Amino acid sequence: MIEADRVLAFRLARSGLVTRTARGLAEAAACPASDFQRDSALLALGARAEDVSREAYFRAVDSGELVVAHIVRGAIHALAPGDLALYGRALIARDDAELAAQLGRQVKRLAAEHGFAPTAALEEVAAATQDALAGGPLDKNALHEALRRRVRPELMPWCQGCQSHHVAPMLWRFGTVQAGARLDAERRYTLTEPGSAPDPAAAVRPYLRFYGPATAAGFAEWAGLAKPHAQRLWDELELAEADGGWILPEDTAAVESPPAAHGVRLIPPGDPYLQKPNRALLAPEAELRKRLFRPVASPGAVLRDGRLAGLWRTKAKGRKVEITVEALAGLPRADLDDEAQRIAHLRGAAEAVVVLA
Repeated sequence: MIEADRVLAFRLARSGLVTRTARGLAEAAACPASDFQRDSALLALGARAEDVSREAYFRAVDSGELVVAHIVRGAIHALAPGDLALYGRALIARDDAELAAQLGRQVKRLAAEHGFAPTAALEEVAAATQDALAGGPLDKNALHEALRRRVRPELMPWCQGCQSHHVAPMLWRFGTVQAGARLDAERRYTLTEPGSAPDPAAAVRPYLRFYGPATAAGFAEWAGLAKPHAQRLWDELELAEADGGWILPEDTAAVESPPAAHGVRLIPPGDPYLQKPNRALLAPEAELRKRLFRPVASPGAVLRDGRLAGLWRTKAKGRKVEITVEALAGLPRADLDDEAQRIAHLRGAAEAVVVLA
């Protein structure tokens, strides 16, 4: 238990949740923040930096000071602009078998049925995406319509949810990665210049800075890579053993003696601290993990002194937002109210009403 507490404390500090000292949104997004639920990335950055506002966040997204884009696992994240190539194009597999694993079962099946190479399919979709966006930003539906006119039918299976044919989901998402596309504040895809792709092994270093001690298998799962692909990148670095995993040698002292956290934080679903490497340590009980980490509509987490102390959900109530908290441990009401008001303002509400379940 002492070892688990120490590892969590190290990861909490590296995640930026011990104090709100990040200087600006890009620094707060040093560990990419998932944006899979409404305002998730905004709330995650607001937990790491003072004076974050909804208006400033969307201005930064529009200007490119902060990038919102599909990166690891094809998922949308907010991240520092200098890291777009590192977490995006640099990690796209060049081998057909490894890329097929990265793009998932649907693309594997389509490739087998129609006899195309995943690498060729991705190049086709990326080129079509660049051509479609050359005329200006497009929302998802408009992008799909543009791709229908540019991509061969074999890459566009029937989508029951959309009731239409469109490019296979992981294929078009990674097409935006390869094309160098990001999202603006209106959730429209727009071209950007991601820069030259760095050495892919460089992505292992920030993973270990945020989630060490770790293993190559954990890196593969976090990045959405085939295990042989991840292992090759992993093997390029010189690492040190610690607590059943591996760390960067320069992090040895920080892992051994991480800073203590104090106070209450409300962090959103998808927060970097709630990603898979931390889940079993944060919530050792399987039933609690099942309630906290759902396939859809996950609650947020209440942290007290860096440890899981509750779950929270929001509901709009006119100009107010109702935040329902299920406490798992004692929570100081004043601290909880302060955090709830911060959430309300970031969500664009005038006031928060806290309800203890």
